[in-house]
Amino acid sequence: EPRRIDAGVQFWQTYRSALTRAEQTYGVPAEMVVGIIGVETFYGQNMGNYRVLDALTTLTLNFPASHPRAAERQAFFKSELGYFLAQAHSQGNASATGSFAGAMGWPQFMPSSAAKFAVDFDGDGRIDLRNSPVDAIGSVANYLAAFHWKAGMPTHYPVQFDPQKLDLPALLLNDIVPSLSPAAMLEKGVALGDQGTRHPGLLALIELPNGSAPTRYVAGTDNFYTVTRYNWSSFYAMAVIELGQEVQAAYEREATSRQGLARP
Repeated sequence: EPRRIDAGVQFWQTYRSALTRAEQTYGVPAEMVVGIIGVETFYGQNMGNYRVLDALTTLTLNFPASHPRAAERQAFFKSELGYFLAQAHSQGNASATGSFAGAMGWPQFMPSSAAKFAVDFDGDGRIDLRNSPVDAIGSVANYLAAFHWKAGMPTHYPVQFDPQKLDLPALLLNDIVPSLSPAAMLEKGVALGDQGTRHPGLLALIELPNGSAPTRYVAGTDNFYTVTRYNWSSFYAMAVIELGQEVQAAYEREATSRQGLARP
C-alpha cells in the first residue's frame, strides 16, 4: 500500500542511525527490519488494545476444544502466560496491551520472544518494545540473527519451469525447508537463472497460491526460512520482503532527490 510505504520511508528517515547500527551489529539488512515492523504494526500505529493478561488467560483456560491442535495451542499459550506473569512481576506492570493473541509492542513479540530476544538497543537501561522504536529495531534484528540470518544471502530467487521435467510433488515434499541443491532443482524441472544456479546452499520451492490468478513460485533460501521463524507463513515472509524492498527503493529515491535539490 502506498500509505504503508510512505510510513516506512518516514520510519527509515527517523531511525536511520539505529537501523544502520542494527545492520552492523547483527548483519540483518535495514529493509528486513523495516519490512517486519511495517507488516506487524504499520510502524507503531496498530499495536493492539487487548490486555495481554486477559488475552493469554483466556487462551490458556478456554481455548476452543474443536481446534485440531487445541492441546498444543493451549499449552503454548499457558507457557506464554507464564512468561508474561514473570515479566509483569519484574516490571511491576500487568496492564500491558497487545494483540488478541498476546503479542506486544512495535515488533509484536510474544512474551517468550521478548524474554529471549528483546534488547536494550537505545541504552537507557531498560527494554521497552512499546515505547522505544529503537529497542524494537535492535530486537527484531537480534531475533533474525538468532534464527541464523546469513549476511549477504538473498532471500529468494525467481524460477522458471521446464514442463517436460517438472516434478512438483518432489519439489514441494519438504514444504519451505531448504533441502534441494540448485542442481537437484534443475533435475526436477526448475531453472534458477545465473545467480540462483550459483547459490552455495540448499533451496526450497516456495508455493504462493494467488486466488484465481496463477500460483507464484520462488526458490527460497535459508534466509527466507529464517523470516518464516518470525511468523510461520511463506505469505508473511514474502510480504515482509517485498514491503522492505519497496520502502528501501522509495527511501533511496527520496534521498537522491534531496541530494539533487541541494546541489547548486
